[in-house]
Amino acid sequence: MNAIRQQADNTALKVAVFLVLATAGLFYVKWLPYYNRAFVAAAEHSIGNSILMGTAASPPAPSWDAALGYALAYGKAIWQAMVLGLLLGSAIQALLPADWVARVLGKTGFGSVVAAGALSIPSMMCTCCAAPVVVGLRARQASPGAAIAFWLGNTILNPATLVFMGFVLGWNWATLRIVLGVLMVFGLGYLVNLMVTPKEAAEANAELSKFVTNSGVSDSASNPFLRWIEIFVRMSIRLIPEYIVIVLLLGAARAWLFPTIGADIGNEIWWIVAFAVAGTLFVIPTTGEVPIIQAMLLLGIGAGPAGALLMTLPPVSLPSLAMVARSFRPQVLLFVVAAVVAIGIVCGLLAAALNF
Repeated sequence: MNAIRQQADNTALKVAVFLVLATAGLFYVKWLPYYNRAFVAAAEHSIGNSILMGTAASPPAPSWDAALGYALAYGKAIWQAMVLGLLLGSAIQALLPADWVARVLGKTGFGSVVAAGALSIPSMMCTCCAAPVVVGLRARQASPGAAIAFWLGNTILNPATLVFMGFVLGWNWATLRIVLGVLMVFGLGYLVNLMVTPKEAAEANAELSKFVTNSGVSDSASNPFLRWIEIFVRMSIRLIPEYIVIVLLLGAARAWLFPTIGADIGNEIWWIVAFAVAGTLFVIPTTGEVPIIQAMLLLGIGAGPAGALLMTLPPVSLPSLAMVARSFRPQVLLFVVAAVVAIGIVCGLLAAALNF
């Protein structure tokens, strides 16, 4: 009886630590700054300069300076959220009971997708900062579709971004984002779960049984808090170097992905497709799409290409895809990328047809 009571107390302590970390971390990194920023957006109809090109009419030419300048600006904007993402992604594996994530998010029906999408809304992280949490969820056997819904929902359904978008770009843009965002997050999550093979499902069940049998405790660290540190360090060493390299390369390649911005870029389909692809590959901090699109519209770009960026800049990027690559089958990530591009094209065509 004492052993059972002690185990329950230990579980309660670990869960309490996780909840305090998540709540306090998100309050400090996301909720409070965005609350204050909303008043700036309402008063000034702007939340700052475009991280893509500043006040210039085009991004700088490819160079080491361009790479380093973008990496530093991007890193300054997201480093706190990245640390929090790594802490939460490792804490999911070390502190939460082994079967909790699988019970809530492990089924391949639509319910797990809805739950994951709902959990993503208060998280509000950029695609790269959410990636370590997604890795943690998949390590604890969240279904692929639920993990994808959580990943995409962080950016696409971010309530702060939607508020900023309404004040800065207009509520028509925010409404379009909500409608297509709901379809993206919950629709793609559901479709990804349909891609789960019987072999993959059997392996997930076997892994979950092993977690429950071993109580989620590793041989090298019986103390859950030592295990938390161990997983945090391991995730950081595995994810951060490749992330930095790809961000540097994208920072240098801005001028190739977005070679010119101006009135000569209209609503032609080839421009919409090109911007949808470029937006899917490029990486931005949370809410970064709002000043980027505002700057482009002021320079005369068509609503179609701007609409394509509305749905493709935030949800995925080359760095975030690299970070979650070991957590999904390649076919799943290729499908998600293709679907994001397609939804971006649809958004661009709607924005042009509705004369945004």
